[in-house]
Amino acid sequence: MATTDVALHEDSGSLERKRVVNDMSIQVGTVNGSGSQSSNTVLLRSIFQMGVPVSGKNLFPSNIAGLPTWYTIRANKDGYIARKKEIDFLVAMNPETAREDVMSLAAGAVALYDEPLNLRTLRNDLVFYSVPYDKLVAPVCPEAKLRKLVKNMIYVGVVAKLLDIDMAEVEKAIRKQFAKKVKAANLNLAAVQAGYDYAAANLLKRDPYHIQRMDKTTGKIIIDGNSAAALGCMFAGCTVVTWYPITPSSSLVETMIEYMKRFRIGPDGKATFAIVQAEDELAAIGMVIGAGWAGARAMTATAGPGISLMAEFAGLAYYVEVPAVIWDIQRVGPSTGLPTRTSQGDILSIAFLSHGDTKNILLIPCSAEECFTMAQDAFELAEHFQTPVFVMSDLDLGMNNWMADPFPYPEKPIKRGKVLSKEDLERLGGFARYKDVDGDGIGYRTLPGTDHPAAAYFARGSGHNERSQYSERPDDFEKNMERLNRKFETARSFVPRPVLMSNGKSKIGIIAYGTSHWAILESRDQLRKEYKVETDYLRLRAYPFPREVHGFVEQHERVYLVEQNRDAQMLTLLKLDVRPELVTRLHSISHIHGLPLDARSVTDEIIMMEGK
Repeated sequence: MATTDVALHEDSGSLERKRVVNDMSIQVGTVNGSGSQSSNTVLLRSIFQMGVPVSGKNLFPSNIAGLPTWYTIRANKDGYIARKKEIDFLVAMNPETAREDVMSLAAGAVALYDEPLNLRTLRNDLVFYSVPYDKLVAPVCPEAKLRKLVKNMIYVGVVAKLLDIDMAEVEKAIRKQFAKKVKAANLNLAAVQAGYDYAAANLLKRDPYHIQRMDKTTGKIIIDGNSAAALGCMFAGCTVVTWYPITPSSSLVETMIEYMKRFRIGPDGKATFAIVQAEDELAAIGMVIGAGWAGARAMTATAGPGISLMAEFAGLAYYVEVPAVIWDIQRVGPSTGLPTRTSQGDILSIAFLSHGDTKNILLIPCSAEECFTMAQDAFELAEHFQTPVFVMSDLDLGMNNWMADPFPYPEKPIKRGKVLSKEDLERLGGFARYKDVDGDGIGYRTLPGTDHPAAAYFARGSGHNERSQYSERPDDFEKNMERLNRKFETARSFVPRPVLMSNGKSKIGIIAYGTSHWAILESRDQLRKEYKVETDYLRLRAYPFPREVHGFVEQHERVYLVEQNRDAQMLTLLKLDVRPELVTRLHSISHIHGLPLDARSVTDEIIMMEGK
């Protein structure tokens, strides 16, 4: 990533020293609704195009406009992309937070600010640069009402000059950002050039930070998890999407609408799909269940509050055994909570969502690539097991930009599971909808419209026997529920396997899942390099837990389960799953601040719990 042999000129004299910087974070503090998202995306993409591993984290308020927002770009030579707690280079554009932002910086950091804020007087241990943004934007943008938006591109130019970001890459990023708006692209490029020229003429470089070309992003793309999920669902053969808008899941369906209109229009010009905005989340999942029963691959996307409303229908789909896919882009709760902060707080509730004895399959992606592939896994599993499958993404993954390898084109044929055709029924003479013929707990089903008199059955949420006939007999109910549990146990062998990183020697194990993964990768290196502490690591990708998870706990004296919720929800599920004598080996590391997990916090907590 960043530079070697960099001269740092001290304010106090002509002293020069050389310093190697391999990791840096840039934070832009602005006002929500000011148009800074485009500017920050241009910065992120420009660095990415220079071959440098990057990640972007957007911390924004839940109102429409006017409150503070921060965007953090991390560039790292070694490819670490988890959130970094320390800010190295601050771009202070918001008068309300600028002073607090500056005071939170560590000594030696950089603060670039709007000249009227006069932040230089606050501290003498930072490198300050001031820029008269209003004076620079006026000649570039004659229309006063647009200046608030274009002004943000001025700091892109200043940062590009100070950090040696190639202006050709900046222009390329701008052209991509405004691909269909040539006039807007030219206007924004002019603003960037004005900032660059001002910095070249007026700002003496006094900090060690540079972006230096690398080759570590070759062939990669930048995409957010929700867009990757939308693509995956389309390629999985989804034809019915029902939803009610809620942060942070809305962009998944909004993006899917765009993709489906582009790629799923038939030769006759008619849509081969249905996307319906329902009156609420309960109606949305009801439509999904109806479509799934009718034979469509159907899904909805929501967040925690929507999941709460879906509980009763989720239980219906579980008990009646109808395939459905539900994306939960998790945010901080309970209640409205912090709707624009990330969390892993819905794990326990969804595992048992609905009343009575209910167990649901959960898939847990950690990357944009897995949002794409697990979308397909979810539909396959939903139809194979005739049950709802929940994909547990989160706000950090869903709404932030991530580097990713290009997605593989799906080549496996779609499997519909145990669906009986007319020919099957002719051969069998009939079937019992809820009978376990194969010992896996999964019954055979038919689809509405199957042209055979034996195809019909009742899909009822009340008590029923093997032949789907109404029954309140205790033995019928017990037999049915035991079969459903057997089906859940069968799923252990079909859900995505956990990913194991082990040297086979450590007594300490770490278990994590979802976006916590990126902090764990970095934390393990910190533990090894700074404290000589070796760890093994297992990343969960699904519930029910495959047997490898049990084996991992058995092989380690202490296992730290890292998650982003207060109540150690995944740890609770694991304690219910492993042998009782193994429970004392399990320890919780939980974070509930709503910010993406950082490595240093994990490292510090493990060292403290290890007594180092």
